[in-house]
Amino acid sequence: MRLRRRRHTRRDERRDERRDEWAEGPRGAGDAAVELRGVRRQYGRGSRAVHALRGIDLTLPRGSFTAVMGPSGSGKSTFLQCAAGLDRPTAGSVRLGGTEITGMSENKLTALRRTRLGFVFQSFNLLPSLTVEQNVVLPMRLAGARPDRARARALLAQVGLGELGGRRPGRLSGGQQQRVAIARALVTSPDVVFADEPTGALDTGTAAEVLGLLRHAVDALGATVVMVTHDPVAASYADRVLFLADGSIADSVTRAPAQDIAARMTRLTARTPAVPAHAPGVPDGVPGVPDGVPEAVR
Repeated sequence: MRLRRRRHTRRDERRDERRDEWAEGPRGAGDAAVELRGVRRQYGRGSRAVHALRGIDLTLPRGSFTAVMGPSGSGKSTFLQCAAGLDRPTAGSVRLGGTEITGMSENKLTALRRTRLGFVFQSFNLLPSLTVEQNVVLPMRLAGARPDRARARALLAQVGLGELGGRRPGRLSGGQQQRVAIARALVTSPDVVFADEPTGALDTGTAAEVLGLLRHAVDALGATVVMVTHDPVAASYADRVLFLADGSIADSVTRAPAQDIAARMTRLTARTPAVPAHAPGVPDGVPGVPDGVPEAVR
């Protein structure tokens, strides 16, 4: 019994050290959160093959906010899935927080997603039978760690829900539910938060509040956010916007206003033929998505 207590204490110390390191803010620009090298993704073979990604080379630094845009079928959601370890590239390599994940077993990928990545989806994916606070600490429970309720309460306070931890999601508005999802995504101090159309189901005012929270997570908390969106206004909150077309990075812009982003998207869409998008299900290990339940990603 004594040995078990000592082991638990060491684990708590390691967790606290990692949390403190994250809270200090972004590290050096050369310290990459996400690295893709020659990433290709092909679905099918022969004449029916769909080349969703065509050799993506990209480095995203820690403490950055990156938006990914593109016409339907451009590969933006496949990019997010491969970068987050939700789908395996046909060729190339992906590193998250310095860890090569391309050849990982599914069990190791599941463990990595539960402990080192955060996810925010358009549909919130909160479990209705759990309270708000229980939803926030869910990634810790899935990872087999003791829930840090103090951290959960602190994050809920930061997203403006400090008094609602005991409520069920069904008693919250859509914007409040997405705030809970953001707190849940941040609770494990992840290397990267991946957001797939996080404002797609929200009205304009509520969307601005949610985007402000993601921006705050980067600026004040040192988080790294990668967001897929179709909305130029949402993309304008990012440090950098990547434009994908036909599976390749066709353009990028830094700290641009919404009207400039919209103009680039219009030009890109005008010269890019529509391609059917691939929408695999979300595998195990994504907090808030029960194992085996498909979640279509555009």
